[in-house]
Order: sequence, then structure tokens, then C-alpha cells
Amino acid sequence: LLSCSRMGEYSIGVDLGGTNLRAAAIDRTGKVLQKIEGATQLSAGRDAVVSDIVAAIVKLRATLGVERLVGIGIGIPGFIIMEKGLVTDSPNLPEFHNFPIRDEIERLLQSPVLLENDANAAALGEKWMGAGRDVQDLVLLTLGTGIGGGIICNGKVLHGFVGMAGELGHITVVPGGNPCGCGNNGCLEKHASATAITTMARLMGLGENLTSKQVYDLAIAGDQKARVVFERMGIALGTALAALINIFNFPLYLLSGGVLGAWDLFAPAMFEEVRRRSVVFRSTDTRIEKATLGNEAGLYGAAYLPFQARIITAETTTV
Repeated sequence: LLSCSRMGEYSIGVDLGGTNLRAAAIDRTGKVLQKIEGATQLSAGRDAVVSDIVAAIVKLRATLGVERLVGIGIGIPGFIIMEKGLVTDSPNLPEFHNFPIRDEIERLLQSPVLLENDANAAALGEKWMGAGRDVQDLVLLTLGTGIGGGIICNGKVLHGFVGMAGELGHITVVPGGNPCGCGNNGCLEKHASATAITTMARLMGLGENLTSKQVYDLAIAGDQKARVVFERMGIALGTALAALINIFNFPLYLLSGGVLGAWDLFAPAMFEEVRRRSVVFRSTDTRIEKATLGNEAGLYGAAYLPFQARIITAETTTV
């Protein structure tokens, strides 16, 4: 049991995206004590965005008290060199290229900060307070404009040797397929993201400027070409998931993001492809499910980072 003082502890999580900036104070039970939301002021420049992050943290810290604050975690899109706290590349935040964001925020706050990739933070959030609470190992795929991913192994984010593990959107699912900005062809995000849906719809003559939601509406209304778009999406997802299941043999694989609303359209083809390609899936009770925290997952995951760091430290010191 936690002592009364420990029960009153909280951490601050920040979820920085290309569109929105959100920060929240969350206690050990997952209760949101206070939240701040606003737009990411990319047009005002990098320093303005950093200032907004710091201002949100300072406000939460002042309101709830420094003495009960366990730590600060920040989720940010892009490639991060974990040891250095350095964002090496972030397509959604171009001004943060090769920017030591952790050190800069620590300098301004005079407090330590834990940095994490946003999809990794979302996966950790689902493990802590979402669909993954009953497992120690899971994979999360975030289906949005692109596709991100996070891998949780033994309750912790799997980072790889510099911090770039889990770039699941760049698994090849169609050799020689659509070109991707990463330099590859046939990446998962070029065949199963919201952008992929609109691209396929255009190539099939459904319309030049349709949104993924409009393609979905056409499919629901019975348009066969639109239905094929989601079937192809399902096949691409199933191909990637089968590979992940064969590699990891984890009990749970979660899908999240805005495209999840089309589950009934893409899931049948996805499950059929997974069954066809993965003997592990066919012979175990591996679960492929919807994530449950929605766009709050990254905020929860960022807030959990300090709690988890304290647990790891305690385990290390008691060994």
C-alpha cells in the first residue's frame, strides 16, 4: 500500500503534436488533476512552442505544488536520440530538427525532464491505463495521417540502441509499392494511413480532393471502389501485423488513431491476412484490438514516465 504522502503524488505529462499542445497533471491512479490544452504555434517559431510548453508546466506545478511532483515527461513526434534528448528529425515539427529539446526545457524549468517519442508514449499510456493494463508486452500501431508505432516489452518501451525502435509505419508491406518520404517503397503508412486512403481513392477515380472520412462515407453507402480501398488497407495492415506477431509472439496488438472509425471496413481483410500469414496467430490466442484511450494515450504515457523511472530506480537500488 502507498503511504498517504505517496498517494498524493502526481506527475506532469506533455503531449506535443504538430497541431495541438496538451499538458496534464496526473496522479498515480491515473486521475487527471488538471489539464491545459492549446494550439501548437508552429508559425510563431520553435522558441514560442518551447515557451508554451514551459508555461504550461509552470502553471500546473504552481497550482498543485512542487513538493508532490514526481517528475515531468514529454512526448514529441519524430526520431529521438534518447541518451542526448535530441530530436534528430520531426516531419511535423521541422524547426525541431537536431534540436536538444530536453536540455533546453530543463534549463528553463531548472528541473529534470524525461523525453519520449509520441507513439511510444501512446503505447506506454495504453499499457498503464488503457487496453494493455492486463499484459506486460504489447505493440501499438497509430493510424493517422501517417502510421506510428510503439513496442512495450516487459512493461517498458523498447527503444533499440539509440531510441529509434518501433518505426512500424516503415515496415515494407508491398515490395515495389508506393514511394515513401523515408526513401523506401511500399511502406505500411503509404498503404494503410489516412493519406493512403485518399491517394488510393484518387487513383481509383473516386475524386481528387476527398478526405478519408468522405471515402469512408462512400464505402458505407455501398460504393464498391471505396470498399476496395479499405480492403487493401486491411491487407496491408494484416501483412504488417502477421510479421510483428511472428517476430514478437506478444499477447496483444493494438490499433489507434483517427482511421480506427473504419474498423468494420478494413478489419475483415486484416484478420484474414493475419491468419493466412501467421502460424503463430492461428495457433495461439493472440489478440488484435482497438486501443481505448484515443488521443489521450500519449498524455497518459508521458505522465507515466516519471512514475516508471522511480519504480526502475527503486528496483535497481534494492538489488
